[in-house]
Amino acid sequence: MEVKRIRTPLTDEVVLDLKAGDNVLFSGVIYAARDAAHKKLVELLEKGEEWPVDLRGQVIYYVGPAPAKPGQVIGSAGPTTSGRMDAYTPAVLEYGVKAVIGKGLRNEATRKALQDYKAVYLAATGGAGALLARTIKESEVVAYPELGPEAIRRLVVEDFPATVINDAYGNDLYAEGRNKYALP
Repeated sequence: MEVKRIRTPLTDEVVLDLKAGDNVLFSGVIYAARDAAHKKLVELLEKGEEWPVDLRGQVIYYVGPAPAKPGQVIGSAGPTTSGRMDAYTPAVLEYGVKAVIGKGLRNEATRKALQDYKAVYLAATGGAGALLARTIKESEVVAYPELGPEAIRRLVVEDFPATVINDAYGNDLYAEGRNKYALP
């Protein structure tokens, strides 16, 4: 199976070339943010205020990394359950974020927003946080340091692996998998 190598940030053209089931290796900058940071970002949008970092065209990875051990850039960095961000994701995508990475299912509003705003949802392998951390070459807190592991981090990655689950066309890899093995 072909693997798509993608440099960040993302354009509409890159996003529209991705289909559910595609395996991707990201290189460049991605941003780490979880529910506490998402809540703050959406509150800023509701007030009409700017975000502390411009995430238009960017990739957000749902991760709260473990502390780095001596000599490491970051500790274990496995994906967080994506459904925890569903309340915030449509607004984040409307702002201009082009891809989000986590694990698990997304709700209908999020899947529709991916289509409306030309974005994709990808899954990283849960339970592989130590291996995923090896692809992270730099890590820097860029907003909300008071949130600790939930602060927004700028991550420089090289060949960070993920699989497209929901594409900008409404396709859903999880639904396709269930349908493939459904009993008649």
